[in-house]
Amino acid sequence: MIDRLESCILQIHEQNFSGLGMDAAMDNNSSPYMEELQKCILHFRSEFLSRLLPSSTNTLSAGTENICTRLVTSMASRVLIFFIRHASLVRPLSESGKLRMARDMAELELAVGQNLFPVEQLGAPYRALRAFRPIIFLETSQLGSSSLLQDLPLSVILHHLYSRGPEELQSPMQRNKLTPLQYSLWLDSQGEDQIWKGIKATLDDYAAKVRVRGDKEFSPVYPLMLRLGSALSEKTMLQKS
Repeated sequence: MIDRLESCILQIHEQNFSGLGMDAAMDNNSSPYMEELQKCILHFRSEFLSRLLPSSTNTLSAGTENICTRLVTSMASRVLIFFIRHASLVRPLSESGKLRMARDMAELELAVGQNLFPVEQLGAPYRALRAFRPIIFLETSQLGSSSLLQDLPLSVILHHLYSRGPEELQSPMQRNKLTPLQYSLWLDSQGEDQIWKGIKATLDDYAAKVRVRGDKEFSPVYPLMLRLGSALSEKTMLQKS
């Protein structure tokens, strides 16, 4: 089930979130990949989970837990985290694209909450989903000091910042010519400090290109990404010592 839901989410990279104008912003239809994800979740609920789980969500919240509820809780958490990861990799992301993505997040929250597990009880994955939605609408200058950052993995914030930078600031996925699935599998096997090393390499490449041109100014996301990543490095070193 998780593999199927992840393959639905990966289709986010086939959508166009760079559309401009009011038509794109006013389009109230769900994105095709989100419609497919909702159908799959509903199918799994009616065909399998309804027979394996306690009959009402009340029994879930009352603490009745069996191996199935634990597995479904794990699946619901994974779906939220996997979605946030890939939403943060979407690039380019226009203003109307952000509205569409926010709508997709609301649809996802509803589908998971109604058919898999009460999202409010998922803890960190739910807080991350709720934080990512307003983050995408913040000005870059506001983002660095936002209290929302504490609810998101640093890699998600840094990946999202690429969508605000110039094209020549390549993400690790673009720099290493990986597919979203290949990059995602790599992310699963790495800690945040290792992910930062990959991101730092792309920042160094970008800085070198700017200097070769003789430009004096960097994109506003460059110093912000350096600052956020350096704070992580310091924290990691302190933990190791």
